[in-house]
Parts: sequence; C-alpha cells; structure tokens
Amino acid sequence: RQCRAVATGGVSAAASRDHDVAAHLGRLAHERGCSPRTVAAYRADLAILVGLLPAADADWSALDEAVLRRWVAGEMRAGGSPRSIARRLSCWRGFLDAMVLQGRLAANPARTLRAPRAPRRLPRALSPDQADALLRGPDERFEALRDHALLELLYSSGLRLSELTSLDVAHAERPGYRSRSWLARDEAEVNVLGKGSRRRTVPVGTQAMAALVRWLEARAAFLREHPGADPDALFLSRRGSRLANRTIQARLRALGIARALPTRLHPHVMRHSFASHLLQSSGDLRAVQELLGHASIR
Repeated sequence: RQCRAVATGGVSAAASRDHDVAAHLGRLAHERGCSPRTVAAYRADLAILVGLLPAADADWSALDEAVLRRWVAGEMRAGGSPRSIARRLSCWRGFLDAMVLQGRLAANPARTLRAPRAPRRLPRALSPDQADALLRGPDERFEALRDHALLELLYSSGLRLSELTSLDVAHAERPGYRSRSWLARDEAEVNVLGKGSRRRTVPVGTQAMAALVRWLEARAAFLREHPGADPDALFLSRRGSRLANRTIQARLRALGIARALPTRLHPHVMRHSFASHLLQSSGDLRAVQELLGHASIR
C-alpha cells in the first residue's frame, strides 16, 4: 500500500523516505547480492543520513554539502574512525546517486565530499632476536627444509610473496616457457620481476644460500622419485607442483604460532623485518628502496 501511495504522491515525506531506503536496500540484496550483514550495515548508515535532515517532513533536497561536511567535521572532533567515515560516505554516495537517477534529487551533495585520510599503518616487524629464533636450523624433513629455505630467502632478500613463488631454480627459456624470476646460484642472487614489471637483482645472504643448498639437495632427490614434478619451480609442494601463495601464508602462520611469536607471521612481516633491520644497520634508505623494488622512496 505504501509503495502505491508513494507512486501517487499520497504519503508523507517520512514515509516516502522510508520507501526510498527500503527500495535501495532491496536492490543491494537482490540485484547486487549483498549479504544480510552488509545490508544491515547500509541500513544503519542510511539511518544516520536520515537523521541529518533538518525536519521530520524534509525530503532529500534538504541535504546539501555543508550539512554533510559538518557531520564529517563533528565525527573527526569526536574521535571517529576515518575508515568508518569513509564507509558511510561511500554508502551515502551510492544511495543519493540512485535518488538523482530517479529524479528525486537534483544533484548528489556527497559526490564531491572526500573522507579524511586514514593513517597508514606500518606493517609489524620481528625483532632481530625473534628473527634468529624463527630461523633456527630445521630437521631433515622435506617440508622443513623447504620452509626454512624460503623463510631465509624472504628475510635475506626482502621478496614479495608473489616474487618468491614465481622463482625458478635457474633461468629457463624454451618453446612455450620462459622464466619470470629465478635463482642465480653461482652469483648468490635472485632475479625477480616485481610490481609494475620492474626487474631487479637482489643478493642472497650466506645463511639463506646455505639453506637453499640444503633444500636444493632435497628437491633433486624428490624429482628423481617424482619425475612428473615441476622441473622449474624452486619451491615445490608434496604433489610436485609450484608452491602456492596460500600454502606459504598458511605455513608461516602455523610456524609463527608454533614459535610463540607475538605477532601474526605472514610473508610481508618477513619483508618488513628485512627492510627494518637493514636500515638499522646501514642507514641507507635509498639502498633499502632499491632492494625492495619500490618505485618511490616514500
């Protein structure tokens, strides 16, 4: 009944607004496939938007950029999270865009409004003592030797996870295949293709190289027993395939728990630990930038 009344203009402004909100939430649920939890969050955000209207009988045209800007300023003074503010503004932009498309609003007052910049969190780094404890010698099992080698390499060379998993045991080029990244064992270096297709060569430390040599011996024995295994990938799974990103993430998380580390262990923690410890020892920020493969020193 309310929907029919809205169509004919026979309901109050409050009922019309309720209908607009309900219709928008319905589109999110049924057309965009949003989860019930997401729809509930949008409902709460839109309730705040309704609360910014100056009167109970006001329609959406009563909202302007100044009203929304005052709300943002008030939230910031009250210590509101920039991420929460940004999420609400995003919700409001989508809703008010729909009102513009339906002719209920001349222009979207939230369209040009920008949320405050959220502070960038630096990734956590291990202390040197924690890194030493993490990298203590492995047993002789296949997975233990492999995981120790990849951890040493992450910490020694500051590789990204995708760069680590793309490494070949050596440079290979043949019809249908060309190495993206590889270990240059004789030079104790890795040659990787990073973000933005930027190629760089990074040295491999003595301890990391020793761990890799032990792993390469285990890898060679594995290949003799499993001739169908990937002949190029540096790090192999028990099935003989190239080790996947998610597998490494899970292995590191479990290892961090087993070693009782105070921070959740993931590949970027190792990369940031490499950068932090190298900077502490050398003070050369430009060299750290180049080794990490960052386009900007910032």
